Amino acid sequence: MSEPGSDDVSAIKQQAKAVTQAPVPENRGNPWQVDAAVVTEIRDETPGVATFQFAWVDKNVTSRVAAQPGQFNMLYMPGLGEVAISVSDSQIRADQVVHTIREVGNVTGAMFRLAVGDTIGVRGPFGSAWPLDHCVGHDVVLVCGGIGLAPMRTLVNELIRCRDQYGELNLLIGARTPLDLLYQSEYPQWNSRGINVHTTVDRATATWSGNIGVVILLLERLKLRDPAQTLLMTCGPEVMMKYTIQTAISRGLTYDHIWLSLERNMNCAVGTCGHCQFGPHFLCKDGPVLRFDQVQALMEVTDL
Repeated sequence: MSEPGSDDVSAIKQQAKAVTQAPVPENRGNPWQVDAAVVTEIRDETPGVATFQFAWVDKNVTSRVAAQPGQFNMLYMPGLGEVAISVSDSQIRADQVVHTIREVGNVTGAMFRLAVGDTIGVRGPFGSAWPLDHCVGHDVVLVCGGIGLAPMRTLVNELIRCRDQYGELNLLIGARTPLDLLYQSEYPQWNSRGINVHTTVDRATATWSGNIGVVILLLERLKLRDPAQTLLMTCGPEVMMKYTIQTAISRGLTYDHIWLSLERNMNCAVGTCGHCQFGPHFLCKDGPVLRFDQVQALMEVTDL
Protein backbone atom coordinates (compact mmCIF):
# COMPACT_ATOMS: atom_id res chain seq x y z
CA MET A 1 0.00 0.00 0.00
CA SER A 2 1.41 3.37 -1.03
CA GLU A 3 1.11 6.90 0.35
CA PRO A 4 -2.05 8.72 -0.84
CA GLY A 5 -1.55 11.40 -3.50
CA SER A 6 -3.81 13.79 -5.38
CA ASP A 7 -5.23 10.99 -7.49
CA ASP A 8 -6.01 9.05 -4.32
CA VAL A 9 -7.86 12.04 -2.83
CA SER A 10 -10.01 12.29 -5.95
CA ALA A 11 -10.67 8.56 -5.81
CA ILE A 12 -11.62 8.80 -2.12
CA LYS A 13 -14.23 11.45 -2.94
CA GLN A 14 -15.76 9.27 -5.66
CA GLN A 15 -15.73 6.23 -3.39
CA ALA A 16 -17.33 8.21 -0.57
CA LYS A 17 -20.10 9.30 -2.92
CA ALA A 18 -20.66 5.69 -3.95
CA VAL A 19 -20.72 4.52 -0.33
CA THR A 20 -23.25 7.13 0.77
CA GLN A 21 -25.49 6.19 -2.16
CA ALA A 22 -25.20 2.45 -1.53
CA PRO A 23 -27.90 0.71 0.52
CA VAL A 24 -26.72 0.20 4.11
CA PRO A 25 -28.63 -1.95 6.60
CA GLU A 26 -30.23 0.41 9.10
CA ASN A 27 -32.23 0.22 12.27
CA ARG A 28 -35.92 -0.01 11.43
CA GLY A 29 -37.92 2.65 13.24
CA ASN A 30 -36.80 5.48 15.48
CA PRO A 31 -32.99 5.27 15.95
CA TRP A 32 -33.33 6.98 19.35
CA GLN A 33 -35.75 4.34 20.63
CA VAL A 34 -34.32 2.63 23.70
CA ASP A 35 -35.64 -0.87 24.37
CA ALA A 36 -35.32 -2.58 27.73
CA ALA A 37 -33.46 -5.89 27.90
CA VAL A 38 -32.95 -8.11 30.92
CA VAL A 39 -29.80 -10.15 31.58
CA THR A 40 -30.55 -13.88 31.30
CA GLU A 41 -27.02 -15.29 31.29
CA ILE A 42 -23.43 -14.16 31.85
CA ARG A 43 -20.55 -16.35 30.74
CA ASP A 44 -16.89 -15.56 31.39
CA GLU A 45 -14.81 -15.96 28.23
CA THR A 46 -11.27 -14.70 28.83
CA PRO A 47 -9.71 -12.38 31.43
CA GLY A 48 -11.72 -9.15 31.28
CA VAL A 49 -14.14 -10.45 28.63
CA ALA A 50 -17.61 -11.95 29.16
CA THR A 51 -20.60 -12.85 27.02
CA PHE A 52 -23.96 -11.41 28.11
CA GLN A 53 -27.25 -12.81 26.90
CA PHE A 54 -30.23 -10.43 27.07
CA ALA A 55 -33.94 -11.02 26.57
CA TRP A 56 -36.19 -8.23 25.30
CA VAL A 57 -38.70 -7.11 27.91
CA ASP A 58 -41.18 -6.26 25.13
CA LYS A 59 -41.38 -9.35 22.93
CA ASN A 60 -43.07 -7.32 20.18
CA VAL A 61 -39.81 -5.55 19.26
CA THR A 62 -38.07 -8.67 17.95
CA SER A 63 -38.49 -8.00 14.23
CA ARG A 64 -37.36 -4.38 14.56
CA VAL A 65 -34.23 -5.17 16.57
CA ALA A 66 -33.01 -8.20 14.58
CA ALA A 67 -29.34 -7.63 13.69
CA GLN A 68 -27.32 -8.74 10.68
CA PRO A 69 -23.78 -10.18 11.11
CA GLY A 70 -21.37 -7.32 11.71
CA GLN A 71 -23.90 -4.80 13.03
CA PHE A 72 -23.80 -3.31 16.53
CA ASN A 73 -26.09 -2.04 19.26
CA MET A 74 -25.74 0.91 21.63
CA LEU A 75 -25.94 -0.50 25.17
CA TYR A 76 -27.16 2.04 27.73
CA MET A 77 -26.41 2.09 31.45
CA PRO A 78 -28.62 4.70 33.16
CA GLY A 79 -26.60 7.47 34.76
CA LEU A 80 -23.39 6.48 32.97
CA GLY A 81 -23.98 6.51 29.23
CA GLU A 82 -23.89 4.29 26.16
CA VAL A 83 -21.28 2.14 24.45
CA ALA A 84 -21.28 0.54 20.99
CA ILE A 85 -20.97 -3.25 21.14
CA SER A 86 -21.16 -5.66 18.20
CA VAL A 87 -23.81 -8.36 18.23
CA SER A 88 -21.93 -11.62 18.79
CA ASP A 89 -24.58 -14.27 18.24
CA SER A 90 -27.56 -14.49 15.90
CA GLN A 91 -28.43 -18.14 16.40
CA ILE A 92 -30.39 -17.91 19.63
CA ARG A 93 -34.13 -17.26 20.00
CA ALA A 94 -35.51 -14.19 18.22
CA ASP A 95 -36.49 -12.56 21.52
CA GLN A 96 -32.89 -12.49 22.76
CA VAL A 97 -29.57 -10.87 21.81
CA VAL A 98 -25.98 -11.70 22.73
CA HIS A 99 -23.02 -9.35 23.20
CA THR A 100 -19.45 -10.27 24.08
CA ILE A 101 -18.06 -7.34 26.08
CA ARG A 102 -14.57 -6.34 27.18
CA GLU A 103 -14.27 -4.31 30.38
CA VAL A 104 -12.41 -1.13 29.36
CA GLY A 105 -14.22 1.89 30.88
CA ASN A 106 -16.94 3.19 33.19
CA VAL A 107 -19.90 1.92 31.14
CA THR A 108 -18.53 -1.56 30.46
CA GLY A 109 -17.21 -1.69 34.02
CA ALA A 110 -20.75 -1.15 35.27
CA MET A 111 -21.98 -3.90 32.94
CA PHE A 112 -19.54 -6.30 34.58
CA ARG A 113 -21.31 -5.60 37.87
CA LEU A 114 -24.66 -6.67 36.43
CA ALA A 115 -26.33 -9.86 37.58
CA VAL A 116 -28.91 -12.12 35.97
CA GLY A 117 -32.25 -10.32 36.21
CA ASP A 118 -30.82 -6.81 35.90
CA THR A 119 -32.02 -4.56 33.07
CA ILE A 120 -30.19 -2.30 30.58
CA GLY A 121 -31.27 -0.16 27.63
CA VAL A 122 -30.52 -1.04 24.00
CA ARG A 123 -30.64 1.05 20.82
CA GLY A 124 -30.12 -0.54 17.44
CA PRO A 125 -29.09 -2.35 15.44
CA PHE A 126 -26.84 0.04 13.53
CA GLY A 127 -24.20 -0.02 10.81
CA SER A 128 -23.28 -2.11 7.81
CA ALA A 129 -23.04 -5.90 7.77
CA TRP A 130 -20.56 -8.49 6.54
CA PRO A 131 -21.20 -9.09 2.79
CA LEU A 132 -22.57 -12.62 2.89
CA ASP A 133 -24.11 -12.21 -0.57
CA HIS A 134 -20.64 -11.63 -2.05
CA CYS A 135 -19.37 -14.84 -0.44
CA VAL A 136 -21.69 -17.16 -2.36
CA GLY A 137 -19.67 -19.45 -4.62
CA HIS A 138 -16.32 -18.20 -3.27
CA ASP A 139 -13.65 -19.46 -0.91
CA VAL A 140 -13.66 -17.28 2.22
CA VAL A 141 -10.88 -16.51 4.71
CA LEU A 142 -11.71 -14.86 8.04
CA VAL A 143 -8.83 -13.30 9.99
CA CYS A 144 -9.33 -11.94 13.49
CA GLY A 145 -7.29 -10.93 16.49
CA GLY A 146 -8.31 -10.86 20.15
CA ILE A 147 -11.81 -9.47 20.75
CA GLY A 148 -12.15 -9.15 16.94
CA LEU A 149 -13.61 -12.64 16.85
CA ALA A 150 -16.76 -11.38 18.64
CA PRO A 151 -18.11 -9.35 15.66
CA MET A 152 -17.26 -12.33 13.42
CA ARG A 153 -19.07 -14.95 15.45
CA THR A 154 -22.41 -14.16 13.81
CA LEU A 155 -20.69 -14.37 10.42
CA VAL A 156 -19.23 -17.78 11.29
CA ASN A 157 -22.66 -19.04 12.32
CA GLU A 158 -24.29 -17.75 9.14
CA LEU A 159 -21.64 -19.35 6.93
CA ILE A 160 -22.25 -22.63 8.75
CA ARG A 161 -26.03 -22.31 8.44
CA CYS A 162 -25.79 -22.10 4.63
CA ARG A 163 -22.54 -24.05 4.29
CA ASP A 164 -23.33 -25.53 0.86
CA GLN A 165 -23.44 -22.04 -0.74
CA TYR A 166 -19.74 -21.37 -0.17
CA GLY A 167 -16.40 -22.84 -1.17
CA GLU A 168 -13.56 -23.54 1.25
CA LEU A 169 -13.88 -21.68 4.56
CA ASN A 170 -10.90 -20.86 6.80
CA LEU A 171 -10.97 -19.01 10.12
CA LEU A 172 -7.61 -17.68 11.38
CA ILE A 173 -7.61 -16.60 15.04
CA GLY A 174 -4.79 -14.83 16.87
CA ALA A 175 -4.50 -13.93 20.56
CA ARG A 176 -1.87 -12.83 23.05
CA THR A 177 -1.96 -16.08 25.05
CA PRO A 178 -3.99 -19.32 25.00
CA LEU A 179 -6.16 -17.89 27.78
CA ASP A 180 -7.13 -14.98 25.50
CA LEU A 181 -8.63 -17.17 22.74
CA LEU A 182 -12.37 -16.46 22.59
CA TYR A 183 -15.04 -19.18 22.30
CA GLN A 184 -12.53 -22.06 22.48
CA SER A 185 -15.22 -24.61 23.30
CA GLU A 186 -16.90 -23.86 19.95
CA TYR A 187 -13.89 -24.57 17.71
CA PRO A 188 -14.52 -28.34 17.44
CA GLN A 189 -18.13 -27.73 16.35
CA TRP A 190 -17.05 -25.12 13.79
CA ASN A 191 -14.48 -27.55 12.39
CA SER A 192 -16.98 -30.39 12.20
CA ARG A 193 -19.46 -28.19 10.31
CA GLY A 194 -17.09 -27.12 7.56
CA ILE A 195 -14.95 -24.22 8.79
CA ASN A 196 -11.23 -24.91 9.14
CA VAL A 197 -10.18 -23.21 12.38
CA HIS A 198 -6.53 -22.20 12.76
CA THR A 199 -5.22 -20.61 15.99
CA THR A 200 -1.99 -18.95 17.06
CA VAL A 201 -0.77 -17.08 20.14
CA ASP A 202 1.93 -14.49 20.72
CA ARG A 203 3.10 -16.09 23.95
CA ALA A 204 2.70 -19.79 24.69
CA THR A 205 2.10 -21.46 28.03
CA ALA A 206 3.58 -24.73 29.24
CA THR A 207 0.52 -26.67 28.05
CA TRP A 208 0.17 -24.96 24.65
CA SER A 209 1.12 -27.18 21.68
CA GLY A 210 -0.28 -25.05 18.86
CA ASN A 211 1.10 -22.29 16.64
CA ILE A 212 3.15 -19.43 18.09
CA GLY A 213 3.38 -16.06 16.35
CA VAL A 214 1.18 -13.36 14.91
CA VAL A 215 -1.94 -14.30 12.97
CA ILE A 216 -0.45 -12.95 9.71
CA LEU A 217 1.90 -15.96 9.72
CA LEU A 218 -1.13 -18.26 9.47
CA LEU A 219 -2.28 -16.36 6.39
CA GLU A 220 1.19 -16.58 4.82
CA ARG A 221 1.15 -20.37 5.24
CA LEU A 222 -2.48 -20.95 4.27
CA LYS A 223 -2.99 -22.87 1.02
CA LEU A 224 -5.30 -20.90 -1.26
CA ARG A 225 -6.99 -22.72 -4.13
CA ASP A 226 -7.69 -19.61 -6.21
CA PRO A 227 -6.55 -16.33 -4.60
CA ALA A 228 -8.22 -14.13 -7.23
CA GLN A 229 -11.59 -15.69 -6.36
CA THR A 230 -11.06 -15.74 -2.60
CA LEU A 231 -12.76 -13.26 -0.26
CA LEU A 232 -11.10 -12.13 2.97
CA MET A 233 -12.76 -10.48 5.96
CA THR A 234 -10.82 -9.24 8.95
CA CYS A 235 -11.49 -7.69 12.35
CA GLY A 236 -9.15 -6.81 15.18
CA PRO A 237 -6.48 -4.25 16.06
CA GLU A 238 -5.97 -1.87 13.16
CA VAL A 239 -2.25 -2.63 12.80
CA MET A 240 -3.09 -6.34 12.56
CA MET A 241 -5.66 -5.68 9.84
CA LYS A 242 -3.20 -3.50 7.90
CA TYR A 243 -0.59 -6.26 7.73
CA THR A 244 -3.26 -8.89 7.12
CA ILE A 245 -4.40 -6.95 4.06
CA GLN A 246 -0.83 -6.45 2.83
CA THR A 247 -0.26 -10.20 3.10
CA ALA A 248 -3.55 -11.00 1.37
CA ILE A 249 -2.70 -8.74 -1.57
CA SER A 250 0.76 -10.27 -1.83
CA ARG A 251 -0.93 -13.69 -1.98
CA GLY A 252 -3.02 -12.61 -5.00
CA LEU A 253 -6.32 -11.43 -3.44
CA THR A 254 -7.87 -8.40 -5.11
CA TYR A 255 -8.65 -5.14 -3.30
CA ASP A 256 -12.40 -5.44 -3.90
CA HIS A 257 -12.46 -8.91 -2.33
CA ILE A 258 -11.20 -7.70 1.05
CA TRP A 259 -13.49 -6.39 3.81
CA LEU A 260 -12.64 -5.07 7.25
CA SER A 261 -14.49 -3.89 10.34
CA LEU A 262 -13.22 -0.58 11.69
CA GLU A 263 -13.72 0.78 15.19
CA ARG A 264 -13.95 4.40 16.30
CA ASN A 265 -15.72 6.25 19.13
CA MET A 266 -19.39 5.81 18.21
CA ASN A 267 -21.43 8.14 20.40
CA CYS A 268 -24.70 8.73 18.54
CA ALA A 269 -24.78 5.83 16.03
CA VAL A 270 -26.61 7.97 13.45
CA GLY A 271 -23.81 10.05 11.92
CA THR A 272 -24.62 13.26 13.81
CA CYS A 273 -21.89 13.73 16.43
CA GLY A 274 -18.90 13.12 14.15
CA HIS A 275 -16.89 11.17 16.72
CA CYS A 276 -16.59 8.15 14.44
CA GLN A 277 -15.58 10.06 11.30
CA PHE A 278 -12.93 8.32 9.22
CA GLY A 279 -12.10 10.56 6.29
CA PRO A 280 -15.38 11.04 4.41
CA HIS A 281 -16.98 8.06 6.18
CA PHE A 282 -19.03 7.92 9.36
CA LEU A 283 -18.33 4.43 10.66
CA CYS A 284 -21.61 4.19 12.57
CA LYS A 285 -23.49 4.50 9.25
CA ASP A 286 -21.11 3.69 6.35
CA GLY A 287 -19.32 1.09 8.48
CA PRO A 288 -18.18 -0.54 10.60
CA VAL A 289 -17.79 -3.07 7.76
CA LEU A 290 -16.20 -1.50 4.68
CA ARG A 291 -14.57 -2.83 1.52
CA PHE A 292 -10.83 -2.22 1.52
CA ASP A 293 -10.66 -0.32 -1.76
CA GLN A 294 -13.02 2.25 -0.21
CA VAL A 295 -10.59 3.07 2.62
CA GLN A 296 -7.18 2.03 1.28
CA ALA A 297 -5.65 5.52 1.09
CA LEU A 298 -7.18 6.54 4.42
CA MET A 299 -5.49 3.68 6.24
CA GLU A 300 -2.11 5.11 5.25
CA VAL A 301 -2.84 8.36 7.11
CA THR A 302 -1.23 8.21 10.57
CA ASP A 303 -3.59 8.65 13.55
CA LEU A 304 -6.68 9.23 11.37
